[in-house]
Amino acid sequence: ANTDAGKAELLAWLNQLVAGLEPKLPQVFGRLPKSHVEIRRVPVSIQSGAPGGYYQGPPLDGSRPGAYYINLRDSGNWPRFALPTLTYHEASPGHHLQVALQRESGELPQWRRAGGFSAYNEGWALYAEAVAANDLDVYASNPLGRVGFLMSYLFRAVRLVVDTGLHSERWSREQAVEYMAASGAKPLDASNSEINRYCVWPGQACSYKVGHTVIARLRKEAEAKPGFDLRAFHDKVLENGSLPLAVLERIVSGKA
Repeated sequence: ANTDAGKAELLAWLNQLVAGLEPKLPQVFGRLPKSHVEIRRVPVSIQSGAPGGYYQGPPLDGSRPGAYYINLRDSGNWPRFALPTLTYHEASPGHHLQVALQRESGELPQWRRAGGFSAYNEGWALYAEAVAANDLDVYASNPLGRVGFLMSYLFRAVRLVVDTGLHSERWSREQAVEYMAASGAKPLDASNSEINRYCVWPGQACSYKVGHTVIARLRKEAEAKPGFDLRAFHDKVLENGSLPLAVLERIVSGKA
């Protein structure tokens, strides 16, 4: 319900989702961050101009937890079946797990602990959606949640098309909006908002699926070798923090 009570219930449910997943993370990760993550509401004072959601990592000194802020100006904008995947993307095992490990690292210099590359960060978070769905089987009793996961992947594939269309193929803004809405990835209003973002941020919309594709390929290559260990693979991908994809490939493949 689009009421204060309904929004509080939604936040409590999202925090329960993350808390319920955390005990399962050691099945697929050898190293986990000390910092926890909280799902919070975007402050009412800024919600009218704020994006739908954003992640804020813990500080380098670990003095506060990470936070995923969700904009609840109109909770009707958030279909409930899509929220688990979005939450795993933004919190754990997505952005929070990766960013918190990077910031807590005692091996990286400070500038590396604080920096980031979009294709790595967003590629990891998109890959993490699949870790939750397939490796940890979070949708075993929630088939609608799995539909939300699949729609998330459709959305990122559509982003490849419209970002390339706008900035390489000379598509008009209207062409991009129509393509996104027709794909079923987003309704028309949301497609308008998304395309406005891509117009002023060339290439960023591609970074999700491009980064995910590289990480997924590296995993497939690692799985083909004797003695594959998923926890060790994830630790190798994460241990150096956010990297250019070409550097990540050399490190994970052992060619660095």
